Amino acid sequence: MPWLSILIPVYNVRPYLAECLASVLQDGIEGVEVLMLEDCSTDGSDRLAAELAARHAPQVRLLRHAQNGGLSAARNTMLDAAQGDYIWFLDSDDLLLPGSVRELQACLERFQAPDLVLCDFRTVREPFQLKHRLRGELHFRTFAGPARTRLSDRAALLRGAFDRGHLHSWSKIARRELWEGLRFPVGRYFEDMATTPALLLRARSYVYMDHVWVGYRQRAGSILASNTVRKVDDMMAALAPVPALLAAQIPSLGAETDFAAGYYAAKTFVTACRFEGRRGDPTRLAQHLKSFEAMSPLAPAAIVAGCRARGWWWRALRVGYWLGRTMAASKAS
Repeated sequence: MPWLSILIPVYNVRPYLAECLASVLQDGIEGVEVLMLEDCSTDGSDRLAAELAARHAPQVRLLRHAQNGGLSAARNTMLDAAQGDYIWFLDSDDLLLPGSVRELQACLERFQAPDLVLCDFRTVREPFQLKHRLRGELHFRTFAGPARTRLSDRAALLRGAFDRGHLHSWSKIARRELWEGLRFPVGRYFEDMATTPALLLRARSYVYMDHVWVGYRQRAGSILASNTVRKVDDMMAALAPVPALLAAQIPSLGAETDFAAGYYAAKTFVTACRFEGRRGDPTRLAQHLKSFEAMSPLAPAAIVAGCRARGWWWRALRVGYWLGRTMAASKAS
């Protein structure tokens, strides 16, 4: 049985697919299975995926959907088929940095096989310019907490993830057992936000490796390159389960964890409101206020007060400004 399954959904990524797979295989580590799922591409990715899978069989297996089901459905199908002890998602336009799989293997051996490993990432741009380097795009940290240490404090795990704001699945390598009964919401965007909090709460042990293992490609044609009404609605709905997840924890994960989750919800709320502000739709502003109240473990006013207590004056002003506008929109409607 493989110790690691790397899951790669494939849909209209022909220019990047070969490079993605080569980055996964470059370390030549035994016991790694690679699953690709071809989701009815229209740009020739299906033929390329078949060629690559045949070339690297049996390590690489190609699965297919009869109809396009989207990213969540592709990931769910691969989860059902995966056999590795650990699951690592990778988008087919992204890359694993050299040595990443070898470092993961060493991490699991050194820290007695924790349930979860978190890693950092960088952006991949064409061209990558000096301004991107100055913005720190060579290294994004995904966790606020101790690195290279085996930990078991789930409250600290959630706080550290929410504080950094990177809930994507591809920076979380988890035991396959953690995914039992947990699947991505089919047909929705921001599927990582909808599943990562629940995944983190299942981890009994974890290690944060402050090393860049993933290259996240910035490109115009990606799913999140621009917002739409549907994407914004899915973003606001993704965090709706969080208050119930936190409330169900016995003992409680504490006020700091509640605030970290609440402030992440507040940032999501501000993003949605800025989008609606450009569109000029007050009805939807009122809708986002209701969604914010539903997805935050703390009341919106408590989030603003918490920002002020921490000396985050600009953050308090920004959240407070949009709270005022959405409250006015609610009264008007």
